[in-house]
Amino acid sequence: MPTGDELIGYRGPTACAAAGITYRQLDYWARTELVAPTVRSASGSGTQRLYSFKDILVLKVVKRLLDTGVSLQNIRVAVEALRQRGVDDLAGITLLSDGSSVYECTSSEEVVDLLRGGQGVFGIAVSGALRELRGSLAHLQGERADAVAEPVAGQSAGDELAARRQRRTASA
Repeated sequence: MPTGDELIGYRGPTACAAAGITYRQLDYWARTELVAPTVRSASGSGTQRLYSFKDILVLKVVKRLLDTGVSLQNIRVAVEALRQRGVDDLAGITLLSDGSSVYECTSSEEVVDLLRGGQGVFGIAVSGALRELRGSLAHLQGERADAVAEPVAGQSAGDELAARRQRRTASA
């Protein structure tokens, strides 16, 4: 279960699996700063980005908005608004879109008003994405940003290589 510790993060492949995106999308969104990792960004060869629980929630919302045809330009505006809020605040938001604009609704009255105006075509209840994400990450272990990764029995060769590079860099 995610904790409130800002140093706990999840590696790229875990973030991809939890958000339902490809690693290529994750990498592109990080490089273009659509959704950058807030726990630890990549700083050269052999380092791993670490994404917070909130980062992965935003990735999941971005994926859903893209799937419904919202432009990246409008998604950037929505993401900026989401970044300003805490995870608990995000749980009370429903995003509605007419396919071009994204509207943030925090009450059922706002949703109804938007639908009456003929604006809303689809909606994303962030609380639903939040529950799904908690379920996805519940059995996965986060990683501390300030810890040097040690190889663990059963780790893949790529993880062991990254750990060796980190130890070599730390001792230099």
